[in-house]
Amino acid sequence: MRKMRARRGRAVRKPRTNRGHAAGFRMGWEHGHWFGRCEAALQGIAVPPSPMKQVHVLFVATGKGFPYSPLDIAIADAFRGQVGQLTITDTKQPVAELALRIRPDIVLVLDGLEFDVAQVDRMREAGIRTAIWFTDDPYYTDITSKLAPHYDVIFTLELVCVEYYRGLGCPNVHYLPLGADPASFRPRNPERSQRHEICFIGSAYWKRVEFFDQVTSFLATKDTHISGIWWERLKRYHLLSGKIELGRWMGPMETANMYNGAKIVINMHRSHNDDTFNNNTAGIPAVSPNPRTFEIAGCATLQLTDFREDLASFYTPGYDIVTYASPQEMIEKIHYYLNHEEERQTIAMRGMLRTMREHTYGKRIECLLGLLFPG
Repeated sequence: MRKMRARRGRAVRKPRTNRGHAAGFRMGWEHGHWFGRCEAALQGIAVPPSPMKQVHVLFVATGKGFPYSPLDIAIADAFRGQVGQLTITDTKQPVAELALRIRPDIVLVLDGLEFDVAQVDRMREAGIRTAIWFTDDPYYTDITSKLAPHYDVIFTLELVCVEYYRGLGCPNVHYLPLGADPASFRPRNPERSQRHEICFIGSAYWKRVEFFDQVTSFLATKDTHISGIWWERLKRYHLLSGKIELGRWMGPMETANMYNGAKIVINMHRSHNDDTFNNNTAGIPAVSPNPRTFEIAGCATLQLTDFREDLASFYTPGYDIVTYASPQEMIEKIHYYLNHEEERQTIAMRGMLRTMREHTYGKRIECLLGLLFPG
């Protein structure tokens, strides 16, 4: 009897399996509710259709395969519906021969680092207008500086490179950053395994390693997910090894799911003077946001990014994006937003809405066509 009374008086703990089920149900419900809010907000966006240009565009995709192939597809899709005629090829093909046969109004080459400029010269000699959109400035300017003078029009995703190319004798140079493909980078309801407090996706360039070495201990105490190559370079890699998916490239859909599953996504720009794969001996600085800036924001997750001088041309720090300037500030802001859920979601929602209104590839191609064919 005494044993029975003791058992009755003691609080009965729920089995761990029940507690885990309840926590999983709560997380699923919360994310499903947030996903529903985002979908409702997307339906309320009023984006006027892009004007149709009655021109023939020959789009020359990179043809470089992954990870460039999703960019090839996104830009090709953005052209559809905005031009009267679109022909698609890639840099591995006899582009000049095709252009001379179909006589497009413009030939747009994407990236172009592996495209023979002799073909460009041949098209220009035949009176066909050519343009190139550099996608990795300023990190490959040792190469692009030799390519740019062969084209009629230059587009670059780096603001500083506009004057750089003009200084090389290129009269028609325009600033045109990359953007987000809303077919991939949008609100999603990811799997439980893709949900974390903190997420970073990218390569471990040495400047990034130096920074992450200072926040390793903090990230090790959090539900952190890091994916990319070279992360074994970290001084205390062992502290984060269980949280790092090493040496693997993710496609756009999986990347978007990881962004969606995180409460906070860290964005860290590549340094213009990093020792890893750097072809920028001129030391041209970088002030423009990287493509991940738009992709992360499009997923309606809080983006915590290092500051770039031209970032404010696209987002408002503290309103629809959050910035950090030091390892300690990153730690403080992660801690703050993990404990201020409503504020975190408000900023994330604003970033998503602004991205879908202003920073999709559809908007970028609309701008590009307006510059090539004004009026």
